[in-house]
Amino acid sequence: MAKQSTDAILVIDGYNIIGACPDLRQVRDRNSLEDSRHRLAEHLMSYGALGGYHIWLVFDAYDTRGPASVDRRTETLQIHYTPLGQTADTYIEKLCADFRYDVRRFQQRLIVATSDRAQRLMVVGYGAEWMSAQHLLRDMTQQQRQMHQRKKPRQRPSGRLSHALDPVAHQRLSQMRYGLLGK
Repeated sequence: MAKQSTDAILVIDGYNIIGACPDLRQVRDRNSLEDSRHRLAEHLMSYGALGGYHIWLVFDAYDTRGPASVDRRTETLQIHYTPLGQTADTYIEKLCADFRYDVRRFQQRLIVATSDRAQRLMVVGYGAEWMSAQHLLRDMTQQQRQMHQRKKPRQRPSGRLSHALDPVAHQRLSQMRYGLLGK
């Protein structure tokens, strides 16, 4: 994905994305919820940097008693933990409601990634854009493939000129070499 001319804020409902991704669900079920959150955050670091996004990854205050917190992982990734008693959905709705009165909305796009239908309707109602979990996962997979393609070593030519020639030229050179071509 090419870097966009104006950066966008991509707000992601973390548990919704984990639930939509078979690999992350497997990590959650076999290891722990913490491992799946960590793995998602790792993938989003490069996705945000290469895609031109400032990512706000939002998680419910699951199994915590502390207040809301923000963990700034990189310049492009912040992890938001909601306070106890607040869902990620209400946290995201409040972000969208506040953003529509923010002057940044004239310079940045606000996109919310979730597959929750009610959340989608609310987000769009506040003027933000919506992206499904499946769309986000496809974009991330495509970006990873492109990165791997760029990293693959390019095969060097064998050094033989004959491999670079078209078949007709190759045949004519062979005939010349064996003296079969008229002088």
